[in-house]
Amino acid sequence: MTEPIKVVFVCLGNICRSPLAEALFIHELDKEGIFHSFTIDSCGTNGLHNGEAADKRTRENASKHGIAVPSISRQLTYGDIQDFDYIITMASDVYFQVLRFCETKEEQLKVHLFRKYDPKAPSANVPDPWYGGVDGFEDVFHIIKENTDYWIQYFKNNYRL
Repeated sequence: MTEPIKVVFVCLGNICRSPLAEALFIHELDKEGIFHSFTIDSCGTNGLHNGEAADKRTRENASKHGIAVPSISRQLTYGDIQDFDYIITMASDVYFQVLRFCETKEEQLKVHLFRKYDPKAPSANVPDPWYGGVDGFEDVFHIIKENTDYWIQYFKNNYRL
């Protein structure tokens, strides 16, 4: 058996966008029958919410779509930079924060924007729904779902899955 592809999703506090990306990615990989080929996680660049469940609005919105978001917030570490093959950031500010963690060019090449393959908005940010209402969480759900599909297609095209 080959080593799993290790993917971590990163946002600011790890309570809205990145735990939803983690949950949707796991859900979609499982539907495709390829979850066994991956290790999936999420974290945040700050530790303000360490140990907390994902934002209630994120969990409630995802639940409406049949997705559970069980993630517990944690902060990005240098070990994550070393261990994960893909460090996928939800926004450009997070992208640049993560790059500062990197010590080598090889580590920097692991860091990607989540919407990198989005044909409608290549490399755009996933908006932070924290300060918005219910509609913002719904919009973010759909952005993350669509881009999860693009990433899964990328992995299927570039790995023997």
